[in-house]
Amino acid sequence: MIDISIQIIDREGNTHKVIAPTDMNMNLMVVCKSYGFPVEGICGGMALCASCQVYVNSEIHLASPNEEQQAMLSEAFHVQENSILGCQMHMNSSFEGLIVTLAPE
Repeated sequence: MIDISIQIIDREGNTHKVIAPTDMNMNLMVVCKSYGFPVEGICGGMALCASCQVYVNSEIHLASPNEEQQAMLSEAFHVQENSILGCQMHMNSSFEGLIVTLAPE
């Protein structure tokens, strides 16, 4: 089992260091929910809503958003250049040190 350390900045600006497993195919939305962050994930992780939107604040290489994610982000509020849907970020060892900020509700 390989766990990684990531930082989540909540909507009040507080930074939380959390541990995320990489061997369970968890996505960032599930990691946030497991730590009690107010990430809704209304669609259940199907990229059909943007209630798990986060801003990636670190220089970690991420795949470009797929078509479904781009379509959802094009309709979401508070989108920035570094926006991504947390449900589409499956935890892996390359995300060690990842820093994200929860988007406003």
